[in-house]
Amino acid sequence: MQNRAVVSVVGKDQVGIISKVTTILSENNVNIHDISQTILQDFFTMIMLIDINDPSNLATLQDKFKPVESELGLNINIQLEDVFQAMHRV
Repeated sequence: MQNRAVVSVVGKDQVGIISKVTTILSENNVNIHDISQTILQDFFTMIMLIDINDPSNLATLQDKFKPVESELGLNINIQLEDVFQAMHRV
């Protein structure tokens, strides 16, 4: 069974955000199932639904985003899809 996770990216809009985030996913053999991004004034927001083989590796993947977060001043979070949906139920 394929597991999915939600990746959220928020920060000041600038060149290279999508490229750097998706490069990390690609280098870790992670498929992007769906993606949505928008710019609100000067703020970039992106949410991706990704396929993951091993949910226990989410923390490792999160750590791989730390250099990009520092370099570009971003906030990048990853949560299992089930956790994300449970947290956002109304």
